[in-house]
Amino acid sequence: MKKFLQQILPFIILPMFLYGQTTVVDVVVNSPDHTILETAVLAVGLEGTLSGDGPFTLFAPTDAAFEALPPGTLQQLVDGPQSELTDILLYHALAADVRSGDLSNGQLATTVNGKDIAVTINDDGVYINNAKVTVADIATDNGVVHVIDAVLLPSRSTVVDVVVNSDDHTTLEAAVGAAGLAGVLSGVGPFTVFAPTDAAFAALPDGTIDDLLADPQGALTQILLYHAVAGEVKSTDLSNGQFATTINGKDIVVTVNDNGIYIDNAQVTVADIETDNGIVHVLDAVLLPSRTTVVDVVANSDDHTTLEAAVGAAGLAGVLSGVGPFTVFAPTDAAFAALPDGTVDDLLADPQGPLTDILLYHAVAGEVKSTDLSNGQFATTINGKDIVVTINDNGVYIDNAQVTVADIETDNGVVHVLDAVLLPSRTTVVDVVVNSDDHTTLEAAVGAAGLAGVLSGVGPFTVFAPTDAAFAALPAGTVDDLLADPQGALTDILLFHAVAGVARSTDLSDGQKVATINGKSVDITITADGVFIDQAMVTVADIETDNGVVHVIDAVLMPGTSSTENLDFAQLGVFPNPATDYIEVTMENATTDNSELRIINRNGVLVKSIRGLESGSRVGVEDLNAGLYILEVTSGKNRFYKKLVIN
Repeated sequence: MKKFLQQILPFIILPMFLYGQTTVVDVVVNSPDHTILETAVLAVGLEGTLSGDGPFTLFAPTDAAFEALPPGTLQQLVDGPQSELTDILLYHALAADVRSGDLSNGQLATTVNGKDIAVTINDDGVYINNAKVTVADIATDNGVVHVIDAVLLPSRSTVVDVVVNSDDHTTLEAAVGAAGLAGVLSGVGPFTVFAPTDAAFAALPDGTIDDLLADPQGALTQILLYHAVAGEVKSTDLSNGQFATTINGKDIVVTVNDNGIYIDNAQVTVADIETDNGIVHVLDAVLLPSRTTVVDVVANSDDHTTLEAAVGAAGLAGVLSGVGPFTVFAPTDAAFAALPDGTVDDLLADPQGPLTDILLYHAVAGEVKSTDLSNGQFATTINGKDIVVTINDNGVYIDNAQVTVADIETDNGVVHVLDAVLLPSRTTVVDVVVNSDDHTTLEAAVGAAGLAGVLSGVGPFTVFAPTDAAFAALPAGTVDDLLADPQGALTDILLFHAVAGVARSTDLSDGQKVATINGKSVDITITADGVFIDQAMVTVADIETDNGVVHVIDAVLMPGTSSTENLDFAQLGVFPNPATDYIEVTMENATTDNSELRIINRNGVLVKSIRGLESGSRVGVEDLNAGLYILEVTSGKNRFYKKLVIN
């Protein structure tokens, strides 16, 4: 640090000794023990002031004093706002010539900073605050210098300190802390804070405070910033009918009448609590900014009840009520009703699946007004796919839907009403199988095992897809036996052909092991003859879809066979299935000290595991979302699967 500060000295020129006089600055400059103080004084441009007529008294901390500050403090002062370093340096100076003989025990002296320092004189010596005077009365032509062994740090109060130290503002203190605003409001400022009391927060509707604290970066932050103004506004600066823009960006209105001062509808009960970085006024009510969102437009529209229900079911209301901005293309109820019978019900039955995908296809990140649209324009939706804009004599169209009402503005974006639902084109790994003439057996197997829905989900998935010829090459009767027990070995085998995530051919390397959703790994071999998954050759690679990639293979992959200590799959029982609150797992011939149950969701992610599982164990599943899961039980070297449905 000392070396860093000394590096800038050659670039600063201090005029001195022009008239044969010495100043308090000269004492610092000519002292080998005050190089850091010298650099600091020069860095903030105080050398001219302290070389003036004065008189001044300077308490001069040594280099050792600066180096004794907490690690990083000195660098922070040098790199930080110049005003902070200036504030500290001026706290070391008096606007008078005060010699040691002028000091007395318990004396207070006002510094050029404006704050007081305290003098203590005892048997150990003379102290300025907690810094000891090690050399006194170095006289100069414009004052005197006293050397001290510690840096004086002025006490500083902020608007946050007022809140923290108040018994009536514990809720506000908690809210400011949860929203991460304490640091901001402890900064240089200045700020004016309107501080609602605990009673003011308690007067809000039941549950409001808990809801706000549960999402501190959302509505809570916006409300708190609505209570703060950039700048120092004292009560004497307020006038009736005045508007003031808060840091939130919205205006508060001031009312001054015979009853007092009001901010919006909250009365100022205590005014003008001054701090070093601003001022606080206490309020008897919480200020709530009026705010409309794109979700409010939908919720308050009689023509968008289906869209409102869909947004709620998909859990997107919170997202679209956020800061944004968003542009939402909002299909009417009539638009949803025009879809094929049963479509809306099917979408609402699986809100985290295609419904979410479709809704996000109706939203664009950013505010796009009708005047921003042009014929032939493409816009990327939050879904990730593009919509196309057509403008002709008949109006404005998004894909094939006409904009019937444009530019409904809100605080977090804009809404355009549509007369049709936008349906993004989407292909899945299942679509590849279904649409292939060479994969009819695989299609039947996936359907029988109930995995079509899972593999049509968000994913992404990598599927190794055996052809009909590959299945036909299995021993006679194998396919029929597998299809006869689709929840047993068939599910186990199919999941051995699927990987959670996208593994393109370019991601594969010779000797690599890739973990399947089955839980076992396949071996990758790459030779001059091609790419092999276990012993199956990839005949067609990298068929990309919206939820993953498909590689066609010429043989069926078989997970490792069980040993003689095998737990027969038919003897693994799960009841009830479908389940709501719990499942009971029964099994025979299992070694409980090394058995494990794992529940894997539709994306191949482990969501629950239990070791040392015993037959008849109950496992709670009430914390799992409704949907399809794979239940995996391991015993010794064996691993077995069942499909689990949570209602």
